[in-house]
Formats: sequence, structure tokens, C-alpha cells
Amino acid sequence: MLLMPDHLHAFIAFAHHQSMTKTIADWKQCSSRVLKIGWQPNFFDHRLRNESERDEKCDYVANNPIRAGLCQDPNEWPFKR
Repeated sequence: MLLMPDHLHAFIAFAHHQSMTKTIADWKQCSSRVLKIGWQPNFFDHRLRNESERDEKCDYVANNPIRAGLCQDPNEWPFKR
């Protein structure tokens, strides 16, 4: 996961029978109430079909704070796990 000032990037696996939309909505509602976070109303998902796509998205997420001008090295960003 990587937390940005206005959004969150997370790599999450869901069981086939589990509703991703409901799970994300419930999590956002709970974290909003507990942490006082004002989340955007929707979310964007992307299915990772192979290791190449996973690596591409991991690089994109790691470099998000750099593109936003918040740091110069992804290792400097303190809000990642």
C-alpha cells in the first residue's frame, strides 16, 4: 500500500465470491468514521493478469509521490508499506 495526500494505492486479492465493491465501500466507510478521512466516492481497480503487469503497476505506484512532486526518491516516501 502507498498513501498519497488525496488517495491510496493498494494491491489486494479478493476471493471469487467476495464483492470487491462492497468490501472497499465498507472499508472506506469505517476508515472515514474512525480516521476522519474524506475519501473520493468511487475507486479504480485493475486486474493484474501476469507478473509483467504486476511489476509495471508496482513501479507506477512506487513512483507516484515523485510524479506528484512530493519527494525525489521512492524510498524517501514515508507512507508506504
